[in-house]
Amino acid sequence: MTTTVTGIAALRELTGTDLGAGEWVQVTQDRVDRFADATDDHQWIHTDPERAADGPFGGTIAHGYLTLSLLIPLFSDLLRVAGVRMSVNYGLDKVRFPAPVPVGAKIRLHGRVAEAVEVPDDGVQLVCDLTVELAGAAKPACVARAVYRHYA
Repeated sequence: MTTTVTGIAALRELTGTDLGAGEWVQVTQDRVDRFADATDDHQWIHTDPERAADGPFGGTIAHGYLTLSLLIPLFSDLLRVAGVRMSVNYGLDKVRFPAPVPVGAKIRLHGRVAEAVEVPDDGVQLVCDLTVELAGAAKPACVARAVYRHYA
């Protein structure tokens, strides 16, 4: 379920809010191949299913940075912010990839707002603990602390 907040005042109240988990999304070979084309990262563990079948993961896997880039659409399903002038991705404090994402696997994002603090120019900075869950796996595919800024 998506949490929707309107305005800076509502954002200030989000510290400690568990945003829950979004819908499952399947990672396809086509998506991995398109990411490889966009980044010029054509390593065989990502783009050669035949060779990767005999590799360490038993098949192709998503790029770690592809998984990371999916935070953007997956997070927008957890939190929608209305009534602000501008929202920006301010960066990441920490990122880890505990488990590979096999092509064909399903992932979803779980989020929690660790803190919401005021910043200059009538803004609020959200620090969010994000976990990309991997269906059927003991370890997550990605854990990240993301920082977003919203301005009135």
